[in-house]
Amino acid sequence: MGTSEDPDEPAGPRVLDNRRDATRYRVLVEIAARQPAVSQEEIADVIGVTSQAVSDYVRDLVDGGFVEKRGRGRYEVTKEGVDWIITRTDALSDFVSRVSDDVLGSVDVDAAVATDAVAEGDDVGLEMRDGVLHAVPEGGSATAVVVTGGEAGEAVGVTDFEGVVEYDPGVVTVVSVPAVTEGSPPSPEVITDRAADADLIAVGGTEAYALATRTGLRPDIRFGSATGVSQAALRGLDVLLLVSTDELSRHTTRLREDGVRYEVRDSLTP
Repeated sequence: MGTSEDPDEPAGPRVLDNRRDATRYRVLVEIAARQPAVSQEEIADVIGVTSQAVSDYVRDLVDGGFVEKRGRGRYEVTKEGVDWIITRTDALSDFVSRVSDDVLGSVDVDAAVATDAVAEGDDVGLEMRDGVLHAVPEGGSATAVVVTGGEAGEAVGVTDFEGVVEYDPGVVTVVSVPAVTEGSPPSPEVITDRAADADLIAVGGTEAYALATRTGLRPDIRFGSATGVSQAALRGLDVLLLVSTDELSRHTTRLREDGVRYEVRDSLTP
C-alpha cells in the first residue's frame, strides 16, 4: 500500500480509481483537519473503517513523507502531503465541474406552468408571463420537451430547450421616502397614481411600509426587497419600489449590479 507516485502521471481524479486511494485521501484530509492531536479512532468512525486500517494508512503516509509523527497520537501533514491533497482536490473539483456541465447539464429539467394539459413527450413553447415561465402547447420562439405532464395551471417539467424566451425586462420606479427624522412622508394620492402603472409594489424600510399601507396598498414584496425587486424586473415585471432614504443606496446598488433599468423619484410631485 505504498504512496510513491510517478510525477509524470496525469493529475486525474486518482482518488476515484479504487477504494484504497479514496480511503488514503480521506485519512490524510482528516489528519490535516485534526492535527496535531489526531485520534485514529475518531477518523475510523468518520470514514467507516476499522482503527487498525486507519493505523495502517497513517503508517503508510508517514513512510511516504506525507505525514510527520511528532509523538504519541500527534501528527502533522508535511508540505508534500498538503501538495498531494491540493492536487487531488483540484482534480476532483474539475471532474465534478465537468460532470455537472457536460453530463447533468445536458439533462437539465426546469419547471413551467402549463397553460393547457400537456403530457410527457409533448413539444411545447415557452413564454414568460407575469414573471413566471409558462409551457404553451401551441409553441413559441423558444421550445422544450415535457418530461412530467400535468393539467392547466400545474407546474410541469420541461427539458431539451431550444431558442430564446422573448420578453422585455421590467423597469423599477424607485420612490425615496424620508426617514422619520427627515420630515413628513409624500402625498398618498401621487403614490396611488404611480402604483396603477406597476405590476408589483415593493417596500424597503418601515417608513415605506407605513406609507404604502396608509395609502391602501398591499405590498407584494416586503422582505428581501433588494433581491426580490431585482429578480422581478429581470423577469419582465415593472415594479414600484417605495424605499426609505437610509435603505435607498443598498437597493439601487443591487439594481445596478444586476443590470436592471430604474429611475429614482426623489419627489412625488406629478
